[in-house]
Amino acid sequence: MSRNQSLCTTFTFVAFSSLGELQPALFVVFLVIYSFTVGGNLIVISLIWVTPSLHTPMYFFLVNLSFLEMCYITSVVPQMLVHLLEETKTISVGGCAAQMYIFAILGLTECCLLAAMAYDRFVAICYPLHYTLLMGPRVCLKLAVASWTTGVVVESAQITRIFSLPFCGTGKIQHFFCDIMPVVKLACTDTSHIEIVMFAVSVLFIMTPCLLILCSYLRILVTIVRIPSATGRRKAFSTCSSHILVVSLFYGTALFTYLQPKTAHTPETDKATALMYTVVTPALNPVIYTLRNKEVKEAFQRVTQKNPLRQMA
Repeated sequence: MSRNQSLCTTFTFVAFSSLGELQPALFVVFLVIYSFTVGGNLIVISLIWVTPSLHTPMYFFLVNLSFLEMCYITSVVPQMLVHLLEETKTISVGGCAAQMYIFAILGLTECCLLAAMAYDRFVAICYPLHYTLLMGPRVCLKLAVASWTTGVVVESAQITRIFSLPFCGTGKIQHFFCDIMPVVKLACTDTSHIEIVMFAVSVLFIMTPCLLILCSYLRILVTIVRIPSATGRRKAFSTCSSHILVVSLFYGTALFTYLQPKTAHTPETDKATALMYTVVTPALNPVIYTLRNKEVKEAFQRVTQKNPLRQMA
């Protein structure tokens, strides 16, 4: 780093700066999506909380996932909404670090939670007689704690290393939030060794849960094929379909984003995929788990039918 370069104290987001008059319209769109996502996940959590029949391991993990999704989208969208209404879209280096810590921790935690949910479905379908023993409350709690602990420990170490780098120049981030690769590009030093470590961490802690999910569903598929009745096969598959959709959405964007080499990253593709995994996917999850889940739909109908205002009407 040359002596005449000053270190950045703030970053500037330029992802939406060129959109001009479209920014107020985008503000409304993203505000609606954000409100729907938070409201939908709160409904899912509340339904599970007030419905004793849903107090099972599968829905315990779903509560964790819904809470995580609310935090995940909240770590990005509120600030993005403010910037859509402001001419100057800046953030301090400390604020950027805080956002990246939260976002990265929640992202890795979701990888682990989805793997825990796949293991739950594997036990339920492949070992139904031992399900209560193998997926007791203590086991579920340990799996959830392990998921959150892995996210916190691994990503805290990685983000701390990133923000030990010197940042200089204009400080312009070709993005709408402090994602890892756009921020690393601003470092005024050689980052090749950090990028190698980041890639290794991504492969290990994104692909390992993904492989566990694939192995679980291969065993599940073999078990479902051996079920003699078509009704039994449909019922077994229906308990997994929502989770499969969520896993496909999450891992599709995560693998595309974080396992690409640096040369394959462009501002346009980064922004497009980031909108998918920060805004669209969290909004779809409560829809998937309510519209495609018979037990949740029945619980929602029971709760709404007991609503005093509805009865008075």
